[in-house]
Amino acid sequence: MKKKLAVIGGGTAGLPVIRNIHRNRKDIEIILIEPNETHYYQPLWTLVGAGVVPLKDTAKPMADFVPSDVRWVKDYVSEILADENKIKLKSGEVVEYDYLVATPGIQVDYSKVEGLTETLGKNGVCCNYSKDFVDYTWETMNSLKSGRALFTFPSTPIKCAGAPQKIMYLAEETFRDNGVRSDVEVKFVSAGGGIFGVAKYKTALEKVIANRKINTRYKSDLVRIDGTNKTAYFKDMESGEVFEEKFDMIHVTPPMSAPDFIKNGPLANEAGWIDVDKYTTQHNKYKNVFSIGDASSLPNSKTGAAIRKQAPVLIRNLLAEIDGHEGDAKYNGYASCPLVTSRSTCILAEFDYEGKPTETFPFDQAKERKSMYFLKKVMLPLLYWKAMMRGYF
Repeated sequence: MKKKLAVIGGGTAGLPVIRNIHRNRKDIEIILIEPNETHYYQPLWTLVGAGVVPLKDTAKPMADFVPSDVRWVKDYVSEILADENKIKLKSGEVVEYDYLVATPGIQVDYSKVEGLTETLGKNGVCCNYSKDFVDYTWETMNSLKSGRALFTFPSTPIKCAGAPQKIMYLAEETFRDNGVRSDVEVKFVSAGGGIFGVAKYKTALEKVIANRKINTRYKSDLVRIDGTNKTAYFKDMESGEVFEEKFDMIHVTPPMSAPDFIKNGPLANEAGWIDVDKYTTQHNKYKNVFSIGDASSLPNSKTGAAIRKQAPVLIRNLLAEIDGHEGDAKYNGYASCPLVTSRSTCILAEFDYEGKPTETFPFDQAKERKSMYFLKKVMLPLLYWKAMMRGYF
């Protein structure tokens, strides 16, 4: 009898795992639980928000990537009953499994910033993390003639941690191109302690910020926004005091977390992420459960490039578990962040768990390069659709 493998989530992590196992192991029955019928390549949404790429170019039908003999359950998960090897769906249906790959992605918690949901997409309040509002970012930055443009970064882990500053650089370039830069203050207000966590790239980005005359304030978390009065309220994370910043445009990066059914279920650690070994991707309690991607507890940047390195490790160790022996694959924490600094330049940051640069190319990747922008805009999407989403790593 075939072993049943359930995969929660048909995103950047789930679909490549399904395609690879489906191609190589016909003795495994695969069940995909994914309610959405459109798959988006979200790393390009920064360029959508900058007016470079149309939103439609980032979308493809989910059906293009789900094998016809994979059971696709188009429903939402309401609860995971890990002790019983069962998944309860919102419709009431229960899916049973022998093995589980939990890759539900990350949840964008707009409601955790007071007033954000009421004003998002109007009053100059932008967010590239939603397909419904990303076009408004370009509309807003391209029409701004004077005033203040704020860009925020929250105190929680987020997907694509470079995105909040990338759109800032592209907005600043837009203001220059439109001849209004001298009349627009650009400011980055971040809950983090610096512009980037890896020293080599931090130094390079600090030079970009200085050269572009961008103001910064760190250790400051957005807690409330009043769109009508164009006022953002931040909490100083050291003193606890709340201060306000006026704006004419603000790009908000909301807090993020694992989906509620993960946070409130048996797979989560104390922080609410799926509790897996950071090297093997196997759950620390339930040995028939594996997880990679944004909802996992893997302590690295939540990027598609990281998943490209995580997925082969998960697949190898999962198949070893199914075959009755211990997996030997290890993930070193590799992550990559193409830091777009203009519509023609990019810094390609690559690093591991230790914060050590692990660069692919034989040159200094901390330097702004046109070639790395071409990689970001053209080559990475091509590799994503043609290789990764078909289970080739």
